[in-house]
Amino acid sequence: MPDAITANLSLPLMAAAQAQKHVTHNEALVGLDTLVQLAVLDKDLTAPPANPAEGDRYLIAGASPTGAWAGWAGRVVRYQDGAWRSFPPRPGWLAFVADEVDLYTFTGVAWASFRSTLTVLQNLTRLGIGTTADAANPFAAKLNKALWTALTAAEGGTGDLRYTLNKQAAGNTLSLLFQSGFSGR
Repeated sequence: MPDAITANLSLPLMAAAQAQKHVTHNEALVGLDTLVQLAVLDKDLTAPPANPAEGDRYLIAGASPTGAWAGWAGRVVRYQDGAWRSFPPRPGWLAFVADEVDLYTFTGVAWASFRSTLTVLQNLTRLGIGTTADAANPFAAKLNKALWTALTAAEGGTGDLRYTLNKQAAGNTLSLLFQSGFSGR
């Protein structure tokens, strides 16, 4: 590996008067081919598959990989020219994991599922569904139909559904307004 590398992807740079420049250039192209538009086959393997195809890529998410992947926890790996190559990720890298049809982000410590972040949205300041939420309407929805349904007992709920509107104090207003053309009824 050359002494000079790029800052973000750690791609090898050619040195002045370097012999066999094509080797360094090809090494950089393989790195780009591995990391740009990163899509991997799986992230749950702890050892290399028995018969990888040329160019196969994986995330090694497990803490203790074995075999040719030993010591490469958290890395992106690629099968190239009959051997495995490893690429250490940087915070913010994204990878599509094909067998899960999910996008993962490298946090600097581990690979985190984008889908799992969508299931635990908390403390949003605004949410617009089909429209734009703003300061006056931090929750805004533009739809033709809406459904609220109870969580069943089989799903861990009670089967009940209660819609609660709460005001801060007795002197405050609580209203349910039905309007058409911005005129209240």
